[in-house]
Amino acid sequence: MQAKEIKTGAVVNYNDAPVLVETISVQTPSARGAATLYKFRGRNLVTKQKTDITLKGGESLDEADFQRRPVKLMFSDATDMHFLDQADYNQWSLPVEDVGDARQFLTEELEGVQALIYNEECVGIQTPLTVELTITQTDPGVKGNSATGRTKPATLETGLVVQVPEYIKQGERIKVDTQTCKFLSRA
Repeated sequence: MQAKEIKTGAVVNYNDAPVLVETISVQTPSARGAATLYKFRGRNLVTKQKTDITLKGGESLDEADFQRRPVKLMFSDATDMHFLDQADYNQWSLPVEDVGDARQFLTEELEGVQALIYNEECVGIQTPLTVELTITQTDPGVKGNSATGRTKPATLETGLVVQVPEYIKQGERIKVDTQTCKFLSRA
């Protein structure tokens, strides 16, 4: 796969390990004949370390030999989160620290969660780009606050705190961007 074809969320083979590409930046040269540079920041799915990769436009990386499988969160305990494979009902367990920031979006009814399977082992979880969560605690809105652009903190059902417009009330469902942890809209 050539550098210009690699997208965010792709898993490539780099230094004999699968790397999940998280961000991409492109540097276009100002001189003639210079090569465009593609800078990728990713996470090694085995060691969980951040990895920086720089490639010229014509260089390429192999796609990693791995699978994405649809899963649902069954339950979590103090040390692990347990997922159920939607295709073959296999169970996968991941340590809480390996799930990382994704755990602040995971609920038992969340659709679109994918397990990253490498060598028949679950090495990570990928959440959808947006999730719908219920507000469990926020200050009440005051009549007439819908015209201003002010925000207030709201605690969601997973414990995540996001800034929402003042007119949003407790108990409402909202859409949250999983990349930026920001309020998008009412659900």
